[in-house]
Amino acid sequence: MSARRTVRAYIGLGANLGDAAATMAAGVAALEALPAIHVRAVSRLYATAPWGFTDQPEFRNAAAALDVGGESASAEADALDLLAWLKAIERSGGRQARARWGPRELDLDLLLYGRHRIDVDRPADARSIDADADPDKAAKRLEIPHRHLRERLFVLAPLADLAPRLVPPGWTETIETRRRQVAANEPPGSVRVLGDWDVASERWVPPKAPGDPSGGAG
Repeated sequence: MSARRTVRAYIGLGANLGDAAATMAAGVAALEALPAIHVRAVSRLYATAPWGFTDQPEFRNAAAALDVGGESASAEADALDLLAWLKAIERSGGRQARARWGPRELDLDLLLYGRHRIDVDRPADARSIDADADPDKAAKRLEIPHRHLRERLFVLAPLADLAPRLVPPGWTETIETRRRQVAANEPPGSVRVLGDWDVASERWVPPKAPGDPSGGAG
């Protein structure tokens, strides 16, 4: 993609197999290496309870803010191009096809793409890796904002690190307001901070102690 205009996109990252944090950090590096994409910020690293299918290891989750240079006049086409890159990074990170909501070597979700509301069919290279094993995944369209964004604390928490005051298109509340609403109905400890993103080392490091003025979300 050649950068003619820039769109701020937000990506959700997750994994719960192997060295999940290292795999996710490698995913961030792979995002930065994509043409016409710059990683602007990375959230804190969270430990999160499994969602949907609970008999599996807890997850590691984070989010990244990207500046994406689009080459076409269509936001839908550029978002699909980005999604195809995300699926390629998942595969390079060892992602295997499994049942819905099951364990993941690496999961990358396109959460928001500028101020655009998108609902389009996916081409083959932007389909879920699980599509061949799950008919529902095969038929799933690209929906932005992500169809489950409002209900999943493991996505809202890291996204609130990056854009707490953002009101996604079609919403009436900010990301932070929605995070608080969902968190109020979740069991204690379902989402825990594990680390801060360190730009120099391109990995998550232990979080600063409470009250440390040098602390932050990375």
